Amino acid sequence: MLNVAIIGCGYWGNHLVRNFYTSTLWNVKYICDKDKNQLDKISSKYSNITSLTNPEQIFDDATIDAVVIATPVFSHFELAKKSLLSNKHTWVEKPLAASSEEAKELIEIAKSRNLILHVDHTYIYTPAVRKIKELIDNNVLGDMLYFDSTRVNLGLFQHDINVIWDLAPHDISILQYTIGKKPISVSATGKSFYKYNNKDIASISFIYIEFDDGSIAHINVNWMSPVKIRQIIMGGSSKMLVFDDMETVSKIKVYDSGVDFKKREDIYDVLIQYRTGDMYSPAIKNYEALSFECNHFYDSIVKDIETDTNGETGLYVVSILEAADKSLTLGGTPIQI
Repeated sequence: MLNVAIIGCGYWGNHLVRNFYTSTLWNVKYICDKDKNQLDKISSKYSNITSLTNPEQIFDDATIDAVVIATPVFSHFELAKKSLLSNKHTWVEKPLAASSEEAKELIEIAKSRNLILHVDHTYIYTPAVRKIKELIDNNVLGDMLYFDSTRVNLGLFQHDINVIWDLAPHDISILQYTIGKKPISVSATGKSFYKYNNKDIASISFIYIEFDDGSIAHINVNWMSPVKIRQIIMGGSSKMLVFDDMETVSKIKVYDSGVDFKKREDIYDVLIQYRTGDMYSPAIKNYEALSFECNHFYDSIVKDIETDTNGETGLYVVSILEAADKSLTLGGTPIQI
């Protein structure tokens, strides 16, 4: 077993503590949160874990193999840097950092010390997204033309980040993992309808990404929707795919639909014909993504191999978030990346 410490015991930290604690591969030695009330709530369930309000003891403890950071985005860089500099493999909640420069520095430190830097893009470890990647890798959809996602619900407003930094990392990470194209331009529009702690924090945004091969992505994120929607449509030259995470059974549907171009030799016109064929829903496995991710992190450490959501993938996500945020402040001006 490897010894792990978890910093941050909020909503997501609670899930992390549970999964690491129940794993046969990990021993949770410390949990840490500066909020004593929140810490007491968690520690009451796990009396054999040492609870701390200051993480310095974690960094000073040579027996700790890995540190898990589930704190607000603005604190990721400082905590992850201290963790890596104390020679501990480091797991960071999404997004990796508040800027691409911070992300790059963390990547360099991890590389220089031969440490695993893992970003908690949990969607990548869901059976549905693993199946989507399998379908794309096997060229079932053909050449990827577009990626269109909608991630909306009512709340939860964040006090320190806007809706882009809160919700879009999920879809960008799925885009990176399944398709992995190189973005060249990002633009974003959006609106802040209410002041939150006297700050204008965008609660609705529409992000548009262009890739080097001419394909595109569109991401709609919204904290002010009366309904909760978690849907991604991927359009390929051969088939199209719909991933609806709100579905309990048929989360993925593959459609034999598309556009065919046929040339009429007599008048040299191109005829556009729409093709509508069968739909099927591939079978996917059933397991808890976070439990799978914890095991994956362990395997990466003991085998000295990169995780599927390493620092480089974290940088990919942060660079797009950063460009989208900048475009948003400039009224939608495209930002080259």
